[in-house]
Amino acid sequence: MKNLTLRQFRYFEAVARLRHFGRAAEDCAVTQPALSMQIKELEETLGVALLERTARQVQLTGFGEVLLAHARKVLRAVDEIESMARAAAGDPSGALRIGVIPTIAPYLLPAIIARLQVLYPDLQPWPRETITPRLLEELIDGRLDAAILALPVSEPALTEVPLFTERFVLVRPLADAGRPTPSPQNLTEMRLLLLEEGHCFRDQALSFCGPAAARPREILDGSTLSTLVQMVGAGIGVTLIPEMAVPVETRSAPVAISRFRDPQPARSIGMVWRRSNPQETQLRQIAGVVRAAGLALRDAGGLVHPPGWRRG
Repeated sequence: MKNLTLRQFRYFEAVARLRHFGRAAEDCAVTQPALSMQIKELEETLGVALLERTARQVQLTGFGEVLLAHARKVLRAVDEIESMARAAAGDPSGALRIGVIPTIAPYLLPAIIARLQVLYPDLQPWPRETITPRLLEELIDGRLDAAILALPVSEPALTEVPLFTERFVLVRPLADAGRPTPSPQNLTEMRLLLLEEGHCFRDQALSFCGPAAARPREILDGSTLSTLVQMVGAGIGVTLIPEMAVPVETRSAPVAISRFRDPQPARSIGMVWRRSNPQETQLRQIAGVVRAAGLALRDAGGLVHPPGWRRG
C-alpha cells in the first residue's frame, strides 16, 4: 500500500465538507483536476470508494464517513503541531487563517492586513469572510485560527478578547436630512431594511428597535450593507449600519446619516480563538494590531472606545 498523504486528507476533507469538487478545489487553492487526482489516488491506495459522485452533488460512502472523522483528527493534530512550532519561534509567522464577519471585513480588513505586513512580514494571513455561525463552527473544528466578530459569542471552548465598541447610525433618504432622528419605537412604523437571516447585525438592529420590529410586513431583507444603502438612496426605506461602513457605503448613494439619542445602539467588536491554541501569545499580539486598526478608524471619525478602555 502506498503512503497516505496529508494533502490527500486535506483535499478529501474539503470535498466532504463542501460536497462539491469545484468549490473544494477553490477552497484548497488548487485546480479541480489536481484535486480529483489526489482523491482518486487516496481511494486506490485504500482500495475502497470514499465518494459517490452524482450529477448534482457528492455524497460520502459508509467508509467515507468513517474516514472523514479520522482524517479530521489527523489534520487537527498536524495543525496543533505547526501552531506549537510557530509559538516556540516567537513573533507571529506562517499561515494565519482568520475569519471576519461581512459587516466588518470590507472596512477593517484592509487596514489590518497592511499593519500585519509591516509588523510581521513572515505572517501569511488567509482571510475568510462569512457569517458568525459558520465562523464559530470552523473555528471550533480547527479550520480557522481566529475570528473577528461581534461579542459575546459565549462559547466555553473559545477565548474572547474585546477590542473596541462601535455605534450604529441611521441611514435615510437625502430628503429626510433635516428631520428629527426617529426613536427606536418610531423605526418600527417605517419601512426598515435589514440584512437577511443569519447575520448577527440583523439581530442587533432588531434588538435596538424592539419587539415590534419583528413584524415581517415592515422589513425588507438585503444580502449586503451596500445593497441596503443603495435601496435607501432609491427611496425604498431606512436602515441601520455600523459606523465603520459609513465612508465606504455612503459615498455613491444619496442618503443622510444621523445618530440616535443616548443610549445609542452599539456593538462590541472582538477577536476569538480556541482556548487550546498554543499560539495564545501570538494571537494576542495580532489582536493588538486589530485593536489599533479599529481605533485608527475611530480617530478618523468612526469608532468609540468601550467603557474602561484607554488609548494604547
